[in-house]
Amino acid sequence: MLEVNNRIRIPLREFHFRFSRSSGAGGQNVNKVNTKATLRWRVAGSASLPGDVRERFLLKFRRRITGEGELVLTSQRFRDQGRNVADCLEKLRGMLEEVARPPKRRAATKPTRGAKERRLREKSERSDLKKTRGRVREDD
Repeated sequence: MLEVNNRIRIPLREFHFRFSRSSGAGGQNVNKVNTKATLRWRVAGSASLPGDVRERFLLKFRRRITGEGELVLTSQRFRDQGRNVADCLEKLRGMLEEVARPPKRRAATKPTRGAKERRLREKSERSDLKKTRGRVREDD
């Protein structure tokens, strides 16, 4: 079971792992052993995830989710399957922790009187600068 907090607990049966050969250097081991772990999880269909958390997760990580609603995570940091599986689960735990708490609502504020005056003064200075850019006429 993947425990994120007391509200979010996901059973491991919801995850599907596939293993393949890792890329990069690693000597003879890299050519023979399937150590790279790929985790697939149907986020949209998960009953273990509260609705509000699911919505925030789907919104925040929409680029990592396939058209079928599956999240795909991979790990090939380590030279054995078990540690790569644990690494995938740890990545997922971190992602879920990010969206577990609802975002704070922004408190509406008003600009200060000084800020308004500065803005208007800068606008008028910019306007004056642009007025001097006109054509030179010989009316005089």
